[in-house]
Amino acid sequence: MEKGAIFPLFYLPPIEYFSKLIEFRENILIENAEHFPKQSYRNRAGIHSPNGRLNLIVPVMKGSKDHTSVKDVRISYDFRWQRLHWTSLQTCYRSSAYFEFYEDDFSVFYNKKWDFLFDYNEELLNMVLRLLNLPLTYHYTGQFEKEHPGYEDFRSSIHPKRSPVKPVNNYFQVFESRNGFLPNLSIVDLLFNQGPQSKLYL
Repeated sequence: MEKGAIFPLFYLPPIEYFSKLIEFRENILIENAEHFPKQSYRNRAGIHSPNGRLNLIVPVMKGSKDHTSVKDVRISYDFRWQRLHWTSLQTCYRSSAYFEFYEDDFSVFYNKKWDFLFDYNEELLNMVLRLLNLPLTYHYTGQFEKEHPGYEDFRSSIHPKRSPVKPVNNYFQVFESRNGFLPNLSIVDLLFNQGPQSKLYL
């Protein structure tokens, strides 16, 4: 069997995540039994705003701390974060080449409510894979293991506070002339700016 890799589920994952999915496409495990770690991409995504990098954070219910299973983490709707995220995406990418091309696909995720973060992230991932024309299949871990022999582990290595393992090539970004190129943003930055060419970039 080809060497595999284990991934967490992220909210609108960074570009590096999809590059690694393609690299290990023959043998992918999705972690569904870990404890929920805070301040990770599991409930945040970085996009390119007029003022630089902007983090979009999905709020979770109180009590969703390190000892809570990731499948049991519930999304909080105490404030209208969906409206804030969608407005932010519109503000940042309305003038990009492909925002209107994908707008209807994404808008669903900011109008309908999901109970659990894991389910929300999984449906987003499947939609993005479809938009990228990446027909990947994956399996679940089933139970938590610190180590998975034969699998490269990306559960903590792809993290907001860590730089990508490989240098990220530049592509056109709407506010690049103002802020410079911002590497390894959410996959939406690549999609909205590069459209169908995103797969080739990855």
